[in-house]
Amino acid sequence: MSADQNMSTQDTSFEYKHVTVLLNEAVDAMGVAKDTHEAVYIDCTFGRGGHSKLILQTANPKSRLIGIDKDDRAIETANELAANDGRFKIVKDSFAQLKQIATDEGLLGQVDAILMDLGVSSPQLDEADRGFSFMNDGPLDMRMDTSSGISAAQWVNETDENTMMHTFFDYGEEKFSRRIAKAICEHRETSPFTRTKELADVVAKAHPKWQKGKNPATRIFQAIRIKINQELDDLEQALADVLDVLKPGGRLVVISFHSLEDRIVKRFIKRQCKGDELPRGLPVFDQDLNQTMKMQGKAIKPTAHEIDINPRSRSAVMRAAVKL
Repeated sequence: MSADQNMSTQDTSFEYKHVTVLLNEAVDAMGVAKDTHEAVYIDCTFGRGGHSKLILQTANPKSRLIGIDKDDRAIETANELAANDGRFKIVKDSFAQLKQIATDEGLLGQVDAILMDLGVSSPQLDEADRGFSFMNDGPLDMRMDTSSGISAAQWVNETDENTMMHTFFDYGEEKFSRRIAKAICEHRETSPFTRTKELADVVAKAHPKWQKGKNPATRIFQAIRIKINQELDDLEQALADVLDVLKPGGRLVVISFHSLEDRIVKRFIKRQCKGDELPRGLPVFDQDLNQTMKMQGKAIKPTAHEIDINPRSRSAVMRAAVKL
């Protein structure tokens, strides 16, 4: 989820300062420009509103857009947008509650398109006080919703070494997870972690093989962030509810930023497109397989031009599917 570029709007007081990844591609995949009826859309990860803003600019004047986010600063930006456009509403919650939110809004089975722009946004990385970045020293927090859950500092200081090792390996795909977990646990015995730079320095010192152009703390910070925000669990839950929320012909568009997310999304879409698992060679027609979705084109990645403008987009992958 990286955020939003400056876009000309009818309300010139409402401006964005950062770049949304695959902005036009995502809104195109949602089919917004082709919807001539009063459509309903859900932006599951509002961020700083780049996708939402373009959806509203492109959509039928009588269409509706529901935004979801659990980050207080994202909610502040969303409230500004809601004040300027009555078609938009923001809900502060995790998108794991997608089905409940749609039910509360009376939209279950009526949504034309759902967008999920996963991961951490550029403002969260750039604002040192959020504690997401190993590049900018700040309090070791990393919570997307700072009003709930445990901080990264609590997790790092209290988690046992074995659990920490598995978290780094499973969520960060860090092959030196055991060595790094040991170094962290040894350091916290005399000096509990409170700052991002302190943790990044310990990780860098413990990491035996630095990758060119990549900070050795990258995978560790990713793993901790995913763990304390329950990002993969939330994604699994949201995907499980997509079919109940979308109308027939409704579209799902997901932008992922690392292989763990993309693997979950790819597996989900493939499973829905394939339908029932039946013995090979059984004489059945496609319509008998209970297929629930159809893949919409191939996976899309940012162009070289977009990566030049916004290097953080380089790992993005967008997948889309249509409910049958």
